[in-house]
Amino acid sequence: MNVPERVEDEWIRKAEEDELSAKAVLKEGAPSTGCFLAQQIAEKYLKALLIRHRLEFPKTHDLIALASLVEPRVQGVRVLQDDLKTLGRYYVETRYPGDYSPFTREECQHALEAALRVKDFVMKRLSSG
Repeated sequence: MNVPERVEDEWIRKAEEDELSAKAVLKEGAPSTGCFLAQQIAEKYLKALLIRHRLEFPKTHDLIALASLVEPRVQGVRVLQDDLKTLGRYYVETRYPGDYSPFTREECQHALEAALRVKDFVMKRLSSG
């Protein structure tokens, strides 16, 4: 059986892999894939934080819902609200055809920056115990 710290580390490792991939895509690749990976980075860091606090979470990709679960235990999570809202749309819009505007490299860059702000927030909370 996995101990919570090990599972937390696994989520962080997967988020780090997504970050490496998103940075590569940003240089040369499909911006929609980079936006999707940015959403995944934020999602995985939030799930690591939930695990650290021993909070259960449903199978969801809804970043706002995940943040609301951790909010009672983590001060300041609301500061991420705009970034989470921005990133949240990329889970569906980048994966499936629909009536969406094409994704741009600039949008991909902004998505990655938002994901890295989520990462920084989470890592500060994880390192402070």
